[in-house]
Amino acid sequence: MESNENIKNENNNQNNDKKENKEKLSIFTTILIIILVILLCVGAYFLVTNIYEKNLNKEDDTNIGEVKEEISTEPIYTMETLPKIDASLATQPLVEAFMKNFTGNDNIDFDNYGFTNTHPGYVKLINDEVDLIVVTEPSQEELELAKEKGVELEVIPVVKEGFVFYVNADNKVDSLTVEQIQDIYSGKITNWKDVGGEDLEIKAYQRPVNSGSQTGMLSLVMKDKELMTPPKENLVETMAQIINLVSMYDNGENSIGYSYYYYATTMYETIDESVASRIKLLGVNGIKPNSKTIKDDSYPFTTAYYIVINKADDENSPARKLANQMLSARGQQVAKEAGYVPVK
Repeated sequence: MESNENIKNENNNQNNDKKENKEKLSIFTTILIIILVILLCVGAYFLVTNIYEKNLNKEDDTNIGEVKEEISTEPIYTMETLPKIDASLATQPLVEAFMKNFTGNDNIDFDNYGFTNTHPGYVKLINDEVDLIVVTEPSQEELELAKEKGVELEVIPVVKEGFVFYVNADNKVDSLTVEQIQDIYSGKITNWKDVGGEDLEIKAYQRPVNSGSQTGMLSLVMKDKELMTPPKENLVETMAQIINLVSMYDNGENSIGYSYYYYATTMYETIDESVASRIKLLGVNGIKPNSKTIKDDSYPFTTAYYIVINKADDENSPARKLANQMLSARGQQVAKEAGYVPVK
């Protein structure tokens, strides 16, 4: 009896040993699996990192030599060797910035340099009195004058620009459609109430023929629509005078004028900030003019200021070389720093 009890106890001990061994084996297997998983994760991490670094190095290798152009600040010209330039009123700050940068001279006497304006500049270029002008596009009359003189003009965009309309700051109208603007300036719409404003007669100011603004108005805005002949008092000689008239407290609320974005904002604000604050740039088709909408051409009346030279000038001519400098990375950086929108 006692022997049977011993056998039973021995069997139980063996079973317990087997169970304990199985549990130990299970724990060991689990630990081993965990270690293997960790090792696989670590290995995968290093493998991926190594591939990434190789690809990165490969990309770096392909970028060797693709270094951004280093913009020089060394003078290119002296005032004596600089080609003769003329400019419109709105592009004079741009040309002055080019001249200072390209000569390394910050003390140029621009008051006595002899800038004229758009139409006189075209006449001087056609008559070979200057090498290069920076202006708005040529009018039909200027093209005809060039043809008469046997000169073919080459017109090259140098900075982007927007043709803008502005009203008095108290005007309730914030935006007009292209068609509404055309109808105002053709005489079909004569009251602000017809475009969402007050019951006031519209006073639509214009610029003289062959001014840069009037050429832009005809080519960019009116196109095939006939521009009305304005009353004498609505024909204004300069862009500054139109801004002054539109900004007036007493009789400016019903008026509208036009100009170029740079002049109406950056340039005019330096002339008279208080007057500039009393005008409001209108959106066109709901899009406000600004540097972004002008640069991406979403603003409807996007244009440019142009380098204009005689097309007969060859690659080694002073005019052509200067034009290339204005269009270079250095020139476009100068334009940007001067507040204009580069074309490149």
